[in-house]
Amino acid sequence: MANKKILAIFPNPAPERDYLIEHTHHEFTSLCPITGHPDFAEILVRYVADRKCVELKSLKLYFHAYRNEGIFFEAVTNRILTDLVSVLQPRRLTVVSRWQARGGFTSVITADYEGKTRRRRRPGRPG
Repeated sequence: MANKKILAIFPNPAPERDYLIEHTHHEFTSLCPITGHPDFAEILVRYVADRKCVELKSLKLYFHAYRNEGIFFEAVTNRILTDLVSVLQPRRLTVVSRWQARGGFTSVITADYEGKTRRRRRPGRPG
């Protein structure tokens, strides 16, 4: 089972501004909990960092930890979102999973998180 403790972070180099970070993993694999057959997906993580960013090697290892786990598409997408939000505490975060065709269906699952808006002080005004 994937553990969010695998995820390493580093300080956001520009926390004063909103900028979009996108990471795509093209080789995500998990198992169908009903048949045990492998499911293959592309996972897109899109976020606006607050104080922390995710380190890519740790994100890859986190994703690889799902390889032998029986889990539905919807569950894995939402678990990834929950774990990343917990570790990063971002301003915004979206996880999109695009699953390869099986049985004539392709599936796309999107899970979103919208964090609390940080109140920014205006120059010359007390906070």
